[in-house]
Amino acid sequence: MAVTGRSVLVALFAVGAVLISGRLSALVTAVALALLALLLVLDALLAASPGALHLSREGDTSLRLGDSATVYLTVHNPTRRTLRGRIRDAWPPSAHSRPRSRSLHVPSGERRRIGTELTPTRRGDARAAGVTVRSIGPLGLAGRQRTLSTPWAVRVLPPFHSRRHLPGKLSRLRELEGQHTVMVRGQGSEFDSLRDYVPGDDVRSIDWRATARGEGVVVRTWRPERDRRLLVVLDTGRTSAGRVGDTPRLDHAMDAALLLSALAGKAGDRVDFLAHDRRVRAQVKASGKGSQVSRIVEAMALLEPELVESDPADLVGTILGTQGRSRKLVVLLTDLDATVLEEGLLPRLPALTSRHLLLIASVRDPAVEAMAEERGTPEALYRAASAERTLGERRRITAELRRLGVEVVDAGPEQIAPALADAYLDLKARGRL
Repeated sequence: MAVTGRSVLVALFAVGAVLISGRLSALVTAVALALLALLLVLDALLAASPGALHLSREGDTSLRLGDSATVYLTVHNPTRRTLRGRIRDAWPPSAHSRPRSRSLHVPSGERRRIGTELTPTRRGDARAAGVTVRSIGPLGLAGRQRTLSTPWAVRVLPPFHSRRHLPGKLSRLRELEGQHTVMVRGQGSEFDSLRDYVPGDDVRSIDWRATARGEGVVVRTWRPERDRRLLVVLDTGRTSAGRVGDTPRLDHAMDAALLLSALAGKAGDRVDFLAHDRRVRAQVKASGKGSQVSRIVEAMALLEPELVESDPADLVGTILGTQGRSRKLVVLLTDLDATVLEEGLLPRLPALTSRHLLLIASVRDPAVEAMAEERGTPEALYRAASAERTLGERRRITAELRRLGVEVVDAGPEQIAPALADAYLDLKARGRL
């Protein structure tokens, strides 16, 4: 049974009346309390039963982080009594639901539809915790309360802030595909057309069969190859939990991976996705041509950094064993931690780079660069020396990776997404895809 503020006021009024009358006795006090208790019980019994209500939901089931969604709750009162009271649709604190509670009046046999607005601050599934209904009796003194289970989940997807860069990158892609076709076939080129020879053309591009059938010399032209394979890999291990600014490194990597996936899909390439630390956390395999961004976004929604060291041996084995034998571009988004890479990934690179083109992208922390510029006090000099050592190790491991034939993109949180997209376009322009 739930009591209201009105019952407390009635109790205070009764006590005041006894004090004013001057007849304070055990009998009078007992009678007053018994009468009040009787009124409370009677009022609660006359209230509509919250357990008999029929609840149903409808509304949004997904949204991007930073946006708002609305979930509607329909309350049907099948009882013969009017429901008066309050209702609270409870959600996790990170969902930031509004309003927290509201008054409710549902006559017998009728329905009421109420909406709850959610503005989540975390990725993943936001699940309804329960609906608490407090039904108050006609006297407004007491009532019944019950929490009912009405399941509903709203999936919070990555925000994809870098999509603002997509029009510019697509414009560059169209320029790349619209440039004059090359005369020498590269590793990432495919046959485009035949045309007459003009002075200055490379003699290696002459098509001798077509020349023999015609009256003049004919050359082949080539264009950047489409329908290539990309594998985007997110490292979800310990280093991905480090915060760059106010955001985990993993979230910055996700944003860059989404821009690359959207761009590659528009270029006609097939994009696979893999999230891995000590085991596979999420995987999306391309199903035909076209953009896989929506599927990749869904797979990313539930990912969280795992506080374990990543297993590079299992990662390389997964890439080589489950992604087919055709050559592809493997884009690994991880941290350029010299110790971790030297002890784990570097010894296994030859097995990977012998079959695929590898590009490693990493989010650089601007705070470390700012720290390296500090001067003025012994503490500042110590921080600057530590930061400079970290940056030096980062430059050293980058040079080592490039010596082994690995493409490297190292940029700040705001630049990592467009820098990775530019690296992909540069590889296409150079015919390496």
